Amino acid sequence: MVERVIATSSFKAAAQSLRADHERFVDEIIRITQTPSPPFGEAERGRLVAQMMRDSGFRSVSIDEVGNVIGLRPGRDARLPPLVVAAHLDTVFPKGTDVTVKREGTKLRAPGIGDDSRGVATLLVLARAMDKAGIQTDRDVLFVGNVGEEGPGDLRGMRHLFSTNARARAAAGFISIDSSGSGGIVTRGVGSNRYHIVFSGPGGHSYDKFGIVNPMVPLAKTVTGLYQIAVPATPKVTYSASVVGGGTSVNTIPPQVFLDVDMRSISPEEVARVDAELRAIAQKAVDEENAARSTARGKVSVDFQVIGKRPAGHTDETKGIAAIAFGTAEAFGYEGRFIEVSTDANVPMSLGIPAITIGSGGTGGAEHSPDEWIDVALEPSVKGLTVDLATIIAAAGAKP
Repeated sequence: MVERVIATSSFKAAAQSLRADHERFVDEIIRITQTPSPPFGEAERGRLVAQMMRDSGFRSVSIDEVGNVIGLRPGRDARLPPLVVAAHLDTVFPKGTDVTVKREGTKLRAPGIGDDSRGVATLLVLARAMDKAGIQTDRDVLFVGNVGEEGPGDLRGMRHLFSTNARARAAAGFISIDSSGSGGIVTRGVGSNRYHIVFSGPGGHSYDKFGIVNPMVPLAKTVTGLYQIAVPATPKVTYSASVVGGGTSVNTIPPQVFLDVDMRSISPEEVARVDAELRAIAQKAVDEENAARSTARGKVSVDFQVIGKRPAGHTDETKGIAAIAFGTAEAFGYEGRFIEVSTDANVPMSLGIPAITIGSGGTGGAEHSPDEWIDVALEPSVKGLTVDLATIIAAAGAKP
């Protein structure tokens, strides 16, 4: 299928359009990057991208209730399940971060420029190339600039899209374009459970009330207990006690302390097992503390507060959209490889929709840091975009 697409004159014309349109593509990356989009603050960038979609020729552009920007590119048959192609609007950087792009030759440097401003701009340039070459796909393509992919967003944009948009929920496939590079294809979504665990007690003066229960004790036991949980080598399972805090002063038995924990795996069953074991460890630690010291002023308790829950999932690598992406990467000289990461594709994967995440081409680095960078040298950039173009056209079903 990929070979047939690449061989057509219309595809070759679209690929040439990517080259001719590259300067505009770079300008759009810069405009998107310099429009702040902190967690839960994507609205301004969403409005910009919506206008960019209209300027790029999308016939129908809308912004849904949570801020996802949706542009429709109609196919031959609206009755067919659509293909969803997405890139996330949000960054990991807080409000007030300097997002000014610094240019050094073909290298552009700014927070969020590769993850995922380049991906969002890729949606626009690919749609324009298809239009200029007169490519018509069998099925509709929904291009989505979505909110809430990064950490605290907890995939809220994708959750909303697939729970409220009937066409998306019935999608034939899903492609997320996230970060730079080509060849790596995410087919296994790493699921995770994240908790803010709060241990509470009566508190009191460390001398006057010595002997009463102390919530710090079960917190400490919970951390040590977590690190005694056995995990298999395959599938990979990880956990981390990441942040601790609480207390009032050095001479006060703390009334409240907290612990943040992350656990993850491509196996939903393993995540659930570690979750259950951790809960049992924390409760046992609380019970032991209440039995060991005075509860005359009250008992110690534990409360698991959800920070985030990302569903795990898997897309069959031997057929369909994953095989198309692999074949396309190889056809253009990249080393195709299947990888496991947590991305927007986790949501459709968990719903049984074939889903992958691919890169936006070119090179980049230092993601999630203030000196994040991408290189927009023409040849590698256009080559990577061409891989994405062929993948989308093949997945959406285009005839010569």
